[in-house]
Amino acid sequence: MSVSPLYLLGVVLASIALLILLINWRAKMHPFMALMVVSVLAALAAGIPAPEVPETIAEGAGGVLGETGIVVFLGAMLGRLLADTGAVSRIADLVIAHSRPKTAPWLVTGVSFLIGVPMFFEVGMVVVLPVLYAVALRLEVASGRPRTWWVRTIVPAIAALSCLHGMLPPHPGPVAAVTGLHADMGLTILLGVICAVPTVIIAGPLYAFWIAPRVSLEPASELIRQFTGVTMDDAISASETGGETTKGGSSAGQSRAGGSQTTAIKATLVATGSETGRPVSTALAMICVLIPVFLMLAHTVTELAVPGSAIDDVAAFAGSPVIAMLIGVLVTCATLAVQAGMSGQQIRDSFGKGLSSIAGVVLIIAGGGAFNAVLKASGIGDAITDLAGSVSMNPLLLGWLIGLVLSFCTGSATVGIVSATGILAPMVTDASPAFVSLLVIAIGCGSISLNWVNHSGFWFIKEAFGMTIGQATKTHMTVQTIVSVVGFAAVWVLSLFLT
Repeated sequence: MSVSPLYLLGVVLASIALLILLINWRAKMHPFMALMVVSVLAALAAGIPAPEVPETIAEGAGGVLGETGIVVFLGAMLGRLLADTGAVSRIADLVIAHSRPKTAPWLVTGVSFLIGVPMFFEVGMVVVLPVLYAVALRLEVASGRPRTWWVRTIVPAIAALSCLHGMLPPHPGPVAAVTGLHADMGLTILLGVICAVPTVIIAGPLYAFWIAPRVSLEPASELIRQFTGVTMDDAISASETGGETTKGGSSAGQSRAGGSQTTAIKATLVATGSETGRPVSTALAMICVLIPVFLMLAHTVTELAVPGSAIDDVAAFAGSPVIAMLIGVLVTCATLAVQAGMSGQQIRDSFGKGLSSIAGVVLIIAGGGAFNAVLKASGIGDAITDLAGSVSMNPLLLGWLIGLVLSFCTGSATVGIVSATGILAPMVTDASPAFVSLLVIAIGCGSISLNWVNHSGFWFIKEAFGMTIGQATKTHMTVQTIVSVVGFAAVWVLSLFLT
């Protein structure tokens, strides 16, 4: 069946509209189911013979799961194990011990960035919640309860975690984009980090400094007690008397000279450790978090410095996403889990919890792969390429816009990324590796923008800190939009020099 490019463009626009309707309509269809339904209908409408539709969809979903699913699942296992061994708690202790009014937002930014490397946004935020509450409570009390330190602590964490979630592998969306666009994983990580640093600084500590006086926030006493063991009033009383009220309510004596207000709170902010109670090394915790990223970056470095050598061959093996994540999980098991005293059954249970929490995301990626396969098989991608060429729109800007629109309308950054990837893939077949990696980052930046009431992350942040919708809009949604815009600006600047 021969169809015109305009008809194919109409099919893809109608498919996107139907996808948005199914996900946001009263039925609130799961994104995976919506993607599958839309894939079947789009394939038939685009003229793919009916007997070939099931095979096209199966190959698309299976291909993405084979290349991306393993990395995502291993990342989920690593993230959960880091939390269950108490590794994240050790990093939290380090932040609390060095927090001061001028440095706290920057330390929180760094720690959130570190924790977020192997974890997804909601998972990373759950893990970092005790750190945020502990640091904010301590600084609120030390500063006389101005109700500004909650926002100055929360905003940098949102900026760091959302930036990683949308812009950097091994997160699911960026990994799916890397796979779909055939980008270099290590180069994408390297360029992504370069774009992420100024982005997180502007959207995190700097925006937090400006917005904090304009958003008077203090979580409910129940929330503060849940994450710190004390209420705000108890913490203020301990500060005024110079005593240290522990979670059990006992006095820990006088605080040290020259730091009575800050150290009086410190004993109340006891981070949870591993299930066995054995402390793990903070330095080792940081190493385990960063192992996969270091391995993937090492491959990029050797490929540039000594291509085709034996060292490059070893780095290519160890730096492939699947092997890098597998090594990270195994090293964490052999070091942190053993140091924490976890049994084999406890490690297995930890992995099971991590896998169950990410199954839905992987299904969405599979559905996106099926949709992408239909787009390719029908020739819709070529029609989009012709359209983009006729309007002279830069693929980076087009990718950012498509990711933004789909993410905003469907309520899923992952849906936005995987769908935009399938549409744009035909446009970059002859592009340079740097340009393709920048396109991955641009699409991810677009998917972060305008994450409002139709995104689960918005409601998670609102409820976790007892915010009103207006407060969550000024913090969560605005921060992620700043990350999107500033991140894309960084991508555009890099493209001027690298492509």
